[in-house]
Amino acid sequence: MNQKIADLRKEYTLHGLHEENVAPNPLIQFRHWFEAAIESGLPEPNAMHVSTVDQDNRPHSRIVLLKELDQSGFVFYTNYHSQKGRDLTVHPFASLTFFWVDLERQVRIEGRVEKVSAQESDEYFAIRPRGSQIGAWVSHQSEHLPSREILEKKQAEYENKFAGQSVPRPPHWGGYRLIPDRMEFWQGRPSRLHDRIEYTLDISSGNWTMGRLSP
Repeated sequence: MNQKIADLRKEYTLHGLHEENVAPNPLIQFRHWFEAAIESGLPEPNAMHVSTVDQDNRPHSRIVLLKELDQSGFVFYTNYHSQKGRDLTVHPFASLTFFWVDLERQVRIEGRVEKVSAQESDEYFAIRPRGSQIGAWVSHQSEHLPSREILEKKQAEYENKFAGQSVPRPPHWGGYRLIPDRMEFWQGRPSRLHDRIEYTLDISSGNWTMGRLSP
């Protein structure tokens, strides 16, 4: 490595973020930023870092794709028996992080997580590519796998099993919705004096409050 890691840095200069210019509801503000990320042509703007905690209070993080944003929260899909699924059974809370580096923007989201309805999972599963549908049956996500060949053999078996018919959703696969109670919007600024706007939800009233955080 020719360059020291400590010397890697980027000066953020594109935008500012001011309280008077953001929406009073953070879900609306997120939509504005998300649409900007899509329009900018960023690769996979719906990629998000999902963090969960297991029964021993050890954190686990991974990149997952956002598949729906509605008035209640953020929806993603996975194997219920995966590490994240097991974590959410024990601790039904998670955090999400979006980082759109070309826009010098980051969004952090925290809240409780619940499974989406079986109908929602069925509807989304039905529009997945067939290969992904088969893959949901093939993979015992997060479990140890002796070899790649075993995975490919199972893939062939399920392709044969469902040949000539639609692929049903596996009972162990479906969606989760994170219902936020805290959201932070971060805009990079020069000299590391970044703009940070935080929204917190008053659970009793359902109202959001907004304030600025020190960088």
